Amino acid sequence: MGDVLAGFQAAWEFESDSVLIRYERGIRTPKLLQTLGERRVPLQALARVTLTPGKRGTVVLHAEPRPGADPLMEAAAGQLKEGSDPYRLVLPAEREVLAEYYADELRTRLTESGPAERHLVAAPEAPLQFKAYDGKASFDGTAVSFRWFWTGASSAKWKAGDQTFPVADLNGVEWRSPELFEGYLRLSRREVPEPPAQADHDPGAVVFGLGYGPVHESLPFAAAVLAAVRRAQPVAAVPTGVRRDPADIAERIRHLGELHRAGLVTDEEFSVKKAELLAQL
Repeated sequence: MGDVLAGFQAAWEFESDSVLIRYERGIRTPKLLQTLGERRVPLQALARVTLTPGKRGTVVLHAEPRPGADPLMEAAAGQLKEGSDPYRLVLPAEREVLAEYYADELRTRLTESGPAERHLVAAPEAPLQFKAYDGKASFDGTAVSFRWFWTGASSAKWKAGDQTFPVADLNGVEWRSPELFEGYLRLSRREVPEPPAQADHDPGAVVFGLGYGPVHESLPFAAAVLAAVRRAQPVAAVPTGVRRDPADIAERIRHLGELHRAGLVTDEEFSVKKAELLAQL
């Protein structure tokens, strides 16, 4: 496609296999979007695209990522406010016809559905750091470090001392928004299956507070750590003898044929992908 659709606070540039989203740095743009700057979203990372009426004479073009495709959205776990959703493009209502055209174009290119087996959208790059209420969190790409503040850390954390957690020792990250009650960032550690119930007493967690751990700092941090943890985990082997549902394979081949007839998939791409699907029967 190669076209650009500009809306309020963001612009989407459409390529044949991805959408490049650039966020404005204006005062009205949420800080999270300003921090992200721009994101390239492969089309295989998207589940669906919608166009709905917005507020005060606007329409909203919204792309929904597949579960597990974007570490930022996986870490956010549905806690982002609507205005901070990086997959929303708000446009004036008079551009609805144009927006519908692009929405239709995107829909014809979406060939995947269901949970993604790996992250398909890049996470924010390390090094990253932010100040929580009880300590400073930093991530260099290989390990997460917590350095406690004497003004905020609990006695349990002082007794445990400053902490460093190699990515290889982690199972995941839990982020609870600072805009909710008792927000925190907690690391899931392999050697600690049952951490303290209160994040304030857990040396593997930092707690947020007013002005500490804001979304635009702590969420990209959580996403970067989560992406590193996923990369460090071994890929599970597909058991031999397991076969996909023939009906599902047939439906995917039918959809692939439609894309081929529409000229969205080349002859070679059609043949290769069809062979891959048939091999799963």
